[in-house]
Amino acid sequence: MASRILLQSSFGLASLGLASYLWSSASKPQTIPPATDPPLGSSSVSSPNSGKDVFDPSTIQPQAYFKYGFPGPVHDLAPHTEFISCYDRARRNPYWVLEHITRASLQRTTDSGDRKRSVFKEDESIPSKFRGRLRDYFRSGYDRGHQAPAADAKFSQTAIDETFLLSNMAPQVGEGFNRDYWSHFEDFVRRLTMKYDDVRVMTGPLYLPKLCPDGKYRVSYEVVGSPPNIAVPTHFFKLVVGEDKSREGVVSVGAFVLPNDVIDNGTPLQSFQVPVEALERSSGLELLQKVPYYNKKDLCHEVKCEIIVREFPKQVDQVLALPEGK
Repeated sequence: MASRILLQSSFGLASLGLASYLWSSASKPQTIPPATDPPLGSSSVSSPNSGKDVFDPSTIQPQAYFKYGFPGPVHDLAPHTEFISCYDRARRNPYWVLEHITRASLQRTTDSGDRKRSVFKEDESIPSKFRGRLRDYFRSGYDRGHQAPAADAKFSQTAIDETFLLSNMAPQVGEGFNRDYWSHFEDFVRRLTMKYDDVRVMTGPLYLPKLCPDGKYRVSYEVVGSPPNIAVPTHFFKLVVGEDKSREGVVSVGAFVLPNDVIDNGTPLQSFQVPVEALERSSGLELLQKVPYYNKKDLCHEVKCEIIVREFPKQVDQVLALPEGK
């Protein structure tokens, strides 16, 4: 608005000056005004016959800002033994993690690791100002929810330990979700290795809109931490891809979106299945775009998509107590 007023004012003053000059030239001998530089901020574009240079657009170089440093966004892409993670610095959660599990990788051997020997730890590969910290989850009311489960990486202690990096965590509701339905869902994915030679899994958080009382949709989520900086996802997704070596190029695909909330164990898993295209729109990710549509089979048409309710040991999601504030 200010620039528009300034522009209009400039045109007004220019017109007044031109009228004054023409009025005075009628009664005075015509003289050529001395050449002067244009006022600061005015355009240097002149008429073709003025003899002055036109403005050179190449002098505008917004990219020169990068000499101070590239602002981002920067995605921390980290390969680990059992999974690859892509980290969201703004929300301090993963964008997504990618896993590859097989029947052999899930078998316990003499080299297998033990999650009891693993501890949650901060990911020092991420700059300190963007890093999730142990204290951020203290008394937050949420579990540090693995995106790549420790149970998927038990073939070595190193693999299990890496799943305990906070860059693999997002705040999850504990009782009724992370320690219950979500755990049973992860178990369902592992059981798929009994049918498919390779199972590839993408997992991540979502921040979805909801209908508000005024009839408008808004995205709203809690932020926890000290100071509050870790976003609490509204939902979580898994994209599951089953590969059978006898069907070259053909994949079985299932996309699931679950609310980050208490879910009754009697809720059918298939009620959370969504079209891959819907997950793409919600996540901003392009998924399986190199696979022709006729080579994508519905996972839940090939296997029975259901959880088996088991009494998993309840993992106590705590850190050493911090001193009370005074």
